Parts: sequence; structure tokens; C-alpha cells
Amino acid sequence: MAHFAKVLDGIVTQVIVAEQEFIDNLVETEPGRWIQTSYNTQGGIHYEPNSNGETPSEDQTKALRKNYAGIGYTYDVDKDAFYAPQPYPSWILNETTCMWKAPVAYPTDGQKYTWNEETTSWDLVE
Repeated sequence: MAHFAKVLDGIVTQVIVAEQEFIDNLVETEPGRWIQTSYNTQGGIHYEPNSNGETPSEDQTKALRKNYAGIGYTYDVDKDAFYAPQPYPSWILNETTCMWKAPVAYPTDGQKYTWNEETTSWDLVE
């Protein structure tokens, strides 16, 4: 089984699990097209199934369209990539991974932080 995203005007409207044959023989009555997506691909890297995104696959040819598609995600035809909606206006899309990045790096002191868009900085969660 594979995952497919239905894309209309560049936006994912539905994600399903299906065989390629089902998609090939599907008689659609609504606009949009089905594009395969990989549940195990994140940031352009394919990870071993059931590894929680911790063990990259040896075979990176399995990496598909930068990220797993979700409803409301964008499909960029030129990049052949899915990416999430922009979480904050100040965040920038990494063109290589198609993942959003804060303009300030997340602190590495082991504590928990939340993004503060007003100050464009990380606030310590108390």
C-alpha cells in the first residue's frame, strides 16, 4: 500500500492509503489530481519504517517529495515537494528540506521553549 494526496490548486485536500492500481483506475468526479507521498519521508530524507524518524534508510531513492503530505499542505510543482503551512510570518522555508525554520535557532540547553512571534524569539516554558 502507498499514500496518495489529492491536490487542488496546489493545496492538499485529502490523503489516502491505496494501491497504485486503485489510483490508476479511479474515476474522479471532482477536480484535482492524486500524487504519491511517502509517510517515511521528512525533510527530503527517507527513514526506516517504525523508527520515529530516527534511522535514515540506506536507500535514499525512497525519499519522495521532501515531506509526507497533510491536509492543507502545499504541493510545489517546481520543487516536486509537499510542505506544511507557514507556522509564523517570520519563519522561512528551507529550500532544500521544504521545512519551515525560525529566524532564530531553537536553544540547545535542554529546556522547553515556545516561539514568540511578537519578539521573534524563543520564550522559556515555565
